[in-house]
Amino acid sequence: MATDHNPNPPAEHPLRICIVGASGKLGRYMIQHCLDRGYQVVGVCRPESVSKLDDVADRIEIIPGRTDDRETIARAVAGCDGVLTVLAPWGVHDYSSGTARAVLDHAEPDARLIFSCGWHISRDGLDRYSWRLRYLVPIVSTLARWARFVDIDDQVRATRLIFDSDTRWTVVRGSDLEEGESQGLPVWSRHVGDPILASNRTRRIDFALFMVAALTDDTLVREAPAINGCATESARACAADQPRVESERADMP
Repeated sequence: MATDHNPNPPAEHPLRICIVGASGKLGRYMIQHCLDRGYQVVGVCRPESVSKLDDVADRIEIIPGRTDDRETIARAVAGCDGVLTVLAPWGVHDYSSGTARAVLDHAEPDARLIFSCGWHISRDGLDRYSWRLRYLVPIVSTLARWARFVDIDDQVRATRLIFDSDTRWTVVRGSDLEEGESQGLPVWSRHVGDPILASNRTRRIDFALFMVAALTDDTLVREAPAINGCATESARACAADQPRVESERADMP
């Protein structure tokens, strides 16, 4: 599925968007996409990372603080039409779930809440994973937690909080990422295992594009789209098949 979007939707006032995790690679791309659309941007990042935003400091509001700090998040999301949150599983102290809980609790009632994670997150258990993902993720997760580096299980807890909430959320599940020029808005499916996702490759700049586009796409409210680059082999193959499928349907009695 491709997401239809208008990069410059009509509005009485510019959207005010909070980006939680603004100084990372994905966050910086989201900042640029938002600024390109004329949105007002509030960025949250750790105090030690504020300098990474020096090149945009005169164009956005920066709020230093941990992304799981409730007071920081409450201040940042106040008055925002949407919140873009990078669910980073750093450490072993409930960083992801603390971040998600703070955003869910303090965002404006009608705000669009867009969260990023990976394919390993499943909303309904109907995803079909490759052997590599099925076996390597648990191993890597265990080793990373033992090293006190990341906690994948906490990211699972974070998304459970989101799925169970009555907010206007979208959880964007990214494939393997690479750098490079934008190829356009990624394709998506509700379930990993769909042939359109087989290439498992998305440009990071386009992951950010999908996150920002979701802010104004109500068809993605309470969806957990798994995405893949629109120029990948599997996406192109499915696009080529679509006219044939439509033609066959038209010929049916």
